[in-house]
Amino acid sequence: MATESEIQSQLPLTEATFFILLSLAPGSRHGYAIMKDVHALSHGRVTLSTGTLYSALKRLLEQDWIQRSELNENHLDGRVRKAYTLSELGRRILQAEVQRLEGLVSAAQPRMLGDSI
Repeated sequence: MATESEIQSQLPLTEATFFILLSLAPGSRHGYAIMKDVHALSHGRVTLSTGTLYSALKRLLEQDWIQRSELNENHLDGRVRKAYTLSELGRRILQAEVQRLEGLVSAAQPRMLGDSI
């Protein structure tokens, strides 16, 4: 099991990686669903091409942050859509990144609101 130090060494995540992991947090998704969800979650800031998404998924599989899911679907044209899900390590890394980002926002809010520290 990865130590807290090993998890922290993976941060910060790129925006694309963050949104891919976040897309998988509720459960399994296939590639096209991940692309659409990332676009929606990022309010259109992150648009993944097919090549970029599948390169990222390959890297995340190799790092054991995600795994292939049992929920593979047959597409209308007969192709099997591979589904992906967060691994336990991926979930821990996503949680650590969310905590890191919350810390940044907590530090910024008093300054942005004009409060003195």
